[in-house]
Amino acid sequence: MTKANLPSASLPVGRWILLGVFMLLVQVILGGITRLTGSGLSITEWNVITGILPPFNQHQWLDEFGKYKQTSQFHLLNSDFGLSDFKFIFFWEWLHRLWARLIALVFLFGFGWLIWKKEIKQTMIRPLVTLFLLGAGLGAIGWIMVASGLTGDAIYVAPTRLALHFIFALGLIAYAFWFALQLLVPPEIRFMSRPLRKLTRIIIALLFCQLLFGALMAGHKAAAVAPTWPTINGDWWPPTLLNKSPLFLNLIDNTISIQFIHRGLAYLLLLLTVIWTFRVYRVHSWPIALQTFRVLPLSILLIQVLLGIFALSTSTSIIPNHWVLFDWVAQTHQINAMLFLLSMIYMLYLVTKA
Repeated sequence: MTKANLPSASLPVGRWILLGVFMLLVQVILGGITRLTGSGLSITEWNVITGILPPFNQHQWLDEFGKYKQTSQFHLLNSDFGLSDFKFIFFWEWLHRLWARLIALVFLFGFGWLIWKKEIKQTMIRPLVTLFLLGAGLGAIGWIMVASGLTGDAIYVAPTRLALHFIFALGLIAYAFWFALQLLVPPEIRFMSRPLRKLTRIIIALLFCQLLFGALMAGHKAAAVAPTWPTINGDWWPPTLLNKSPLFLNLIDNTISIQFIHRGLAYLLLLLTVIWTFRVYRVHSWPIALQTFRVLPLSILLIQVLLGIFALSTSTSIIPNHWVLFDWVAQTHQINAMLFLLSMIYMLYLVTKA
């Protein structure tokens, strides 16, 4: 993304992009609810235009329900479902897809309106095209993910594809948020600190790895396999940690290994964020208007760690197709993770290298 040529402030475009960031965050939240309610495979087709409207009458509902009855998820997991049960899971998947369409409409109509108002500068075209292509790619990955749960004897989407979909969504959010900051944040409140910028980038890189393993945790429903803390089922080094061959499979298909790495990255992120906070308080050039925000990333992360421990302890209460305490905690855990990501991206933007 070009930075030097972008205008220092463009309120209409920046606010439009921030609206897109908010809508993307809501989309991820809806995706989390869709996953937790087991709704992701309720719509077995990808009809970009006709899929906007839900079924309106009994005949249409029975037709959609009949398609769902052909899936392995219905036969192996939800064979006791009635039409009312199906309508519940259908709603969340339909809303998730509808919101994605609304994001596309807000982008396209907003783009047209801002061009007509001559608010779009030449230097903004490339980032905006990139955002559009990333959004289209995210939709395609979403369908590839759903399709993985509609083949063979699968009853859920493939965890690796779920993780890819989640990380791609967060990458899009991060890119859009960075672009909005370029348009809205006055240059005079930024400051130079190469060491702090380097540490911030390390934390963000580790955070994306952590979020990837968090998505694998969700896809494998790995919290319930070791619902203890601080040990993993009584072990600091679980005996099944590396029992899959080839070794790489332990990173994506061994629930104990995935949880072990997820916990380890959490501890490492906490340590680095504590160090980051101490360094920030030693920076005398930190903008006075933003001094109260210096402790924000650490505060969010401490809450995140507590939520992670709470999610583990409540994972034993999971009941398929029922929203229980664990689901509330897991959803809050996901939302808080996105807030931590945005806080660190904001801090990275404030700390310039020159």
